[in-house]
Amino acid sequence: MGVNIDHVATIRNARGGDHPDPVRAAVLAAEAGADGITAHLREDRRHITDRDIDRLMAEIDLPLNLEMAATEEMLAIALRHKPHAACIVPEHREERTTEGGLDAAGQHNHLAYFTDKLGAAGIRVSLFIEPSERQVEAALRLGAPVVEFHTGRYAHVEREVRAAELKRIADCAALAVKNGIEPHAGHGLTFDNVVPVAAIPQIAELNIGHFLIGEAIFTGLDASVRRMRELMDQAR
Repeated sequence: MGVNIDHVATIRNARGGDHPDPVRAAVLAAEAGADGITAHLREDRRHITDRDIDRLMAEIDLPLNLEMAATEEMLAIALRHKPHAACIVPEHREERTTEGGLDAAGQHNHLAYFTDKLGAAGIRVSLFIEPSERQVEAALRLGAPVVEFHTGRYAHVEREVRAAELKRIADCAALAVKNGIEPHAGHGLTFDNVVPVAAIPQIAELNIGHFLIGEAIFTGLDASVRRMRELMDQAR
């Protein structure tokens, strides 16, 4: 389980100052059972900042998954820090959060430069994509060792059509593994909908953030992360 701490920084930045501290949240998540920490350094720095990345690299023992846009600025930051993993995500200034997966198939020539540079530096490259055969095949051509499936549609569709979305994720996870790619998943996962995704045997990692931070308002971050971890473990 990777815990995304972006929205701790969102709350901090709403008032300025240093509180609440996303690095402290990362430490608490680790103590509660997280296997890794995810942080998205956006071009507009709306939540995570460069200093947060500096501190996360220096102060936490868990692997850091740096979510990043495919830009020269973000590539330079990733190459300087050399996090465990870099997940390339689509990014638009006007969106509230990442909306949908990366079009790896349509942007092959653009993305190849970044996947090559990151991989050559020993950084595990991940592509945040929709669960579709076309996108998995594009990830294979790009040489990405990991894909993270966008589960937003699964999380937000009506319950009567959710089974079809779940099957799409499961089928693409199986296709990824067949081709030597490690499949992850994330976006919109909650206590109520995480179990079916966590039960997909090929899925190696779930990255969850917004829900855990929101739930922490009521129960505390420790309890929030522990409960999610329990549900994921029970599903396996």
